[in-house]
Amino acid sequence: MSYEASDDYFLGYPKLPDLPGSPDGVLGTTGVVVTGLGMTTPLGADVHSTWTGLLAGESPVTVLDEAWARDLPVRLAGRLSQEPTEVLDRVEARRMDRCQQIAMVAARQAWADAGAPAVAPERLAVVMGTGLGGGKTLVDQHDLSSVKGPGRVSPFAVTMLMPNGPAAAVSLDLGARAGAHAPTSACASGAEAIAMGLAILRAGRADVVVAGGTEACIGRLSMAAFARMGALSSRHDEPQSASRPFDSARDGFVMAEGAGAVVLERADSARARGARAYATLAGTGMSSDAHAMTAPSADGQISAIRQALSSGGLGPHDIVHVNAHAPGTPVGDRIEASALLESIGPHALVTATKSITGHLIGGAGAIEAIFTVLSIFNDVIPATRNLDDKDPEVKVDIVTGSPRHTKVTAAISNSFGFGGHNVVLAFTKSA
Repeated sequence: MSYEASDDYFLGYPKLPDLPGSPDGVLGTTGVVVTGLGMTTPLGADVHSTWTGLLAGESPVTVLDEAWARDLPVRLAGRLSQEPTEVLDRVEARRMDRCQQIAMVAARQAWADAGAPAVAPERLAVVMGTGLGGGKTLVDQHDLSSVKGPGRVSPFAVTMLMPNGPAAAVSLDLGARAGAHAPTSACASGAEAIAMGLAILRAGRADVVVAGGTEACIGRLSMAAFARMGALSSRHDEPQSASRPFDSARDGFVMAEGAGAVVLERADSARARGARAYATLAGTGMSSDAHAMTAPSADGQISAIRQALSSGGLGPHDIVHVNAHAPGTPVGDRIEASALLESIGPHALVTATKSITGHLIGGAGAIEAIFTVLSIFNDVIPATRNLDDKDPEVKVDIVTGSPRHTKVTAAISNSFGFGGHNVVLAFTKSA
């Protein structure tokens, strides 16, 4: 079934009675704004340090030197700049997988940044996506049971390894009772969580939503698996130059870990309580390729981009900036560039922030959505690192060298995941 604006459902959620002046028929002219930001990444332990590092073009990518990694074919990774156990209570941290820990850190930051909105628990929802979830717990507990027996498996193993664990942990922490959702759509998970947050607000199921994505999959099995499929860069001699989106010499992405979270709420409610609005989440687009498990499709990406523009009341020429998915894979970057040309045109200023952060898998979409919001809020576009020789088949305008200072009135953030998941978020400057 297709859920259109004229149906009784919006993305599967029952709609409220129509209000004038809004394409979704629910929020009227108030819209949905981003009032809180939180993140923990390889660049920094919070939004300020991460954004500062991004604008400076710093690369946190290193070569893993732990004993477990020494025989891996690829040992490049972007580790967190601060361990979550440094800011979480020791007992609560022991009962969470690493991906849950960092989701908690990011969500608490976003909640505090939003001013801890006074909202009834029944009107507060959480959507936290992840690609692999508690994979570290699954591997660690399997190894433990194999060596020391099943009696040594943690009683918290199930709640630590389940993919809905991050969403559940954050909802428990905030007392959110309007729903705790956990989209799992590979590298598009964090972006899909934010798109679902908008849908929940438009459907009237909540007044405030905490949404984001998290991933912590730098481990022996995951690194070996991604390396075996040929997805990872192997530039061990120059780790900080390994992630090279759109460059002719790109050879794969760099695995990284981190989490990002945003607080979404109705613009009228935000104004009433004097909250700062970083940007408006104007629209979202989602599609699936039904093409191949790991090979992207330009048609699917074009569809998602056009949906995002349409649902946000935007045209291609309204888009000033694109935060590209651009992981640095030989085929993927080229297909995305062609999709951008077809759906938006050559005028938009494109950046590929994975050239600096690495690829945070399920956390990437949320982190990059925050970067897009900050570009709009600060009127500055981060530069793409390591673009020394642009692929001649890539015809889009990519920001390189230093950040570009320009008025950013509207921008999109692209996230595409294995399995053919395409999610595009459209943001505009708040009034």
